Amino acid sequence: MDDVHHVQVESKAPPHHHHNHDSHHRSSLIALMRASPSSSLTPSSSTSSSSSSSSSSSSWTLKKYLLYDHPGPTGSNNVPPHDDEDHQEHQLRPAHVAEIQELQKRVFIDGIVGHSGMQWNHVNSRFDQVSSTRTSPEPVVEWSNFAFCIGMQSSPEFANELLRALRGGKDWKFNITKTDLYRFWLRIKDDSFDSRMRIFFYMCNRNNDGRITKTDVKQTIVLAASTNKLSVTQEEAENSAALIMESLDLQNKGYIQISEMECLLKLIQSPSKKSLAAGDTEKQNNVESNKNGFLEEQETMSRAEVLFRTNWRRAWMVLVWVMACIVLFGWKFYQYSHRSGFQVMGYCLPTAKGAAETLKLNMALILLPVCRNTITWLRKDPRINYLIPFNDNINFHKLIAAGIVVGVILHGGTHLACDFPRISGSSTAVFQQTIAARFRFRQPTYLQILATTEVASGIAMVFLMAIAFTLATKWPRRRSPALPVSLRRVTGYNTFWYSHHLFIIVYALLIVHSMFLFLTNKWTEKTTWMYIAFPVLLYTGERIFRAVRSGSYEVDIFKVSLCPGKVLYLKMQKPEGFKYQSGMYIFLQCPQISSLEWHPFSLTSGPQDDYLSVHIRTLGDWSYQIYDLFQEAVLTRSEVCPKVYIDGPYGSASQDHVKYDIVVLIGLGIGATPFISILKDVAATTHNDHVHSGVREYGNLTKCPQKAYLYWVTREQNSLDWFRDVMNQIATSNRNQSVVEMHNFLTSTVYPAGDIRAALLSVIQGLHHAKNGTDLVSRSPIYTHFARPNWFNIFARLAQRHRGAKIGVFYCGSSNLARELKKLCTKFSTKTTTRFVFHKENY
Repeated sequence: MDDVHHVQVESKAPPHHHHNHDSHHRSSLIALMRASPSSSLTPSSSTSSSSSSSSSSSSWTLKKYLLYDHPGPTGSNNVPPHDDEDHQEHQLRPAHVAEIQELQKRVFIDGIVGHSGMQWNHVNSRFDQVSSTRTSPEPVVEWSNFAFCIGMQSSPEFANELLRALRGGKDWKFNITKTDLYRFWLRIKDDSFDSRMRIFFYMCNRNNDGRITKTDVKQTIVLAASTNKLSVTQEEAENSAALIMESLDLQNKGYIQISEMECLLKLIQSPSKKSLAAGDTEKQNNVESNKNGFLEEQETMSRAEVLFRTNWRRAWMVLVWVMACIVLFGWKFYQYSHRSGFQVMGYCLPTAKGAAETLKLNMALILLPVCRNTITWLRKDPRINYLIPFNDNINFHKLIAAGIVVGVILHGGTHLACDFPRISGSSTAVFQQTIAARFRFRQPTYLQILATTEVASGIAMVFLMAIAFTLATKWPRRRSPALPVSLRRVTGYNTFWYSHHLFIIVYALLIVHSMFLFLTNKWTEKTTWMYIAFPVLLYTGERIFRAVRSGSYEVDIFKVSLCPGKVLYLKMQKPEGFKYQSGMYIFLQCPQISSLEWHPFSLTSGPQDDYLSVHIRTLGDWSYQIYDLFQEAVLTRSEVCPKVYIDGPYGSASQDHVKYDIVVLIGLGIGATPFISILKDVAATTHNDHVHSGVREYGNLTKCPQKAYLYWVTREQNSLDWFRDVMNQIATSNRNQSVVEMHNFLTSTVYPAGDIRAALLSVIQGLHHAKNGTDLVSRSPIYTHFARPNWFNIFARLAQRHRGAKIGVFYCGSSNLARELKKLCTKFSTKTTTRFVFHKENY
């Protein structure tokens, strides 16, 4: 998006000015607004949480010389303002009028109906849908249908206030003709600042007397918050109204007028404009206005080179795997095409045997990506970590599973559809001369073949694997609403988890199946056990190790918090000797729910903390159950918390943040959890000026990121409470360091900042942050945007800000945005000198 706000890591306190007529110093509103997040448009500028201490203790007002003619800086000859609105407007200096005219060209209120895209023909059509002629010879609509007609049916109260303002505020509740509606629509769509400003002013001016009182402002704040589905307490509304009046009502008249409201919006907008004109920011603005020029001015890499650098680790692993499958298939195909059984079954036999050989390999390999302790241990070696893409372990697990499906279809399908019918239907002479000895010289029927141990065990394996594979797919595992209700009752994560343990029976049947072969008695050809022995032993050892370790990791609960949105926060004892790196995760088990279920959760505590913490969002059966258990303990004030065991730590994609000097962390909703510990670690490392605490214990890497950006996108305002304490802690430790920048984006509960329904909130938000150093919406130092991020602009600014750098982009969230971000990483890596490397969390 165009305005990227963030926590400033270093800023000067706003300048104070002395007034001869004041008994104390007052901070300049201009200085405060220039330091506010509304002016922080680039990653290079931010808003410091420390600035709040200096600004909050001092009162601050709008300077008289900003509005009225004055002879000099002393202010001794300032002309006191006249109460008449026309006189106030007349007193504006030409230079200031020019500034306001320039402001009119800028977009503060994008439109009364925001970005709805409605045109008069749409409004006209809606009018015709609800109009009637029962009370009038010409069609009319009831005033209550005004919201529907202009497309504001989702916020009818606000639309009613808009209609009141358009009708002058007196006797406005009467029917609307099409002529009236057209006239209102022309005023609504009027792009001039003056028109929109006046509508906005008279929406606040409920008495229609040209004067807005503190009560008017408070009522408008409450209405705007309700319209935008934001939670604002009466005390906050009262304080915000007082803030507006304090900044504008310099003469303590008890009201403000339209010229003063115009000046407020001018001050809100002007710093942004000046900020854009300074230094690198101007160049970044040119990036958006001239993307092609930006893309052509730098030496870049080709798309092929970027794709190679991004995917070569995956490519060589997949290539080796594919080549191994091809070689094994070809070897067995050649071998069996020269055996006597080929005369009976033809090419069906070598095809089935070649597929069987690939199945042996894949049944061995599929266990390796889920040996989490082994992978975490191997990650410590930089050389191995450089060659093997451990972050794709789950994707490789799925790829091998797909290979098994192909192998089963070829092997089992060829046997059932081709080999067995040919054995039972071949001529007796050919049968006796070739493979009769393997069947005790009795030619079997098709059903007799199916009843043999090797075929029955194979069919049983296929049946069990079909169950496990089906329940592991996206819809059943996530209990998709697209499934019938009857199926949703028997699907979900628990069903996936338990069905996956059918592999124990599958491997037992695999051994049995491999010991009884039709066409050979040689033990050297019964090689299945050779393939799977090491992976099975390794995986079994891991499970035993996990069981023993987790048994000793029963942890005490220090703190339990029930966060909005049914999110459970647990602060737990850190077991002795428990060492981990930021970005890692642990498994949790609650015996009161199940002694078999373990679920992964990212650690939100930093490696330097003396405790462990996790945030658990209720998304499935187990998470709802553990939330209910701790909720009951909290509500009943029980001294005994439910027992919890932990297992870990385990490595994840976020652990690779230490490879980069600059990291961009993007989380959707609860997807921000893997990045909280990283931010804490980076901030603490810089604050303490020592070697990266999480890295010292893991390999030879000793560097840590020099800059970390967090972009947290969430749907609900109450989600911002999940990490508020952590964000405040990071902002405090990061106060004097230019290391961490955090950005909140609220996507679905509010209208964009340019919509008139959010205009007043944007004003108050900026003023509140300027004075108190905290955001009105998130109640933390991090500024909240009322929109989805404009990722192109964000990446463009990062590329311009960090020319020639290698930036690690870490993401946790939905696959749809992952694809978009990955494309942007490739695009900007090919079109700029900055290289973006994309990482996605996979659990």
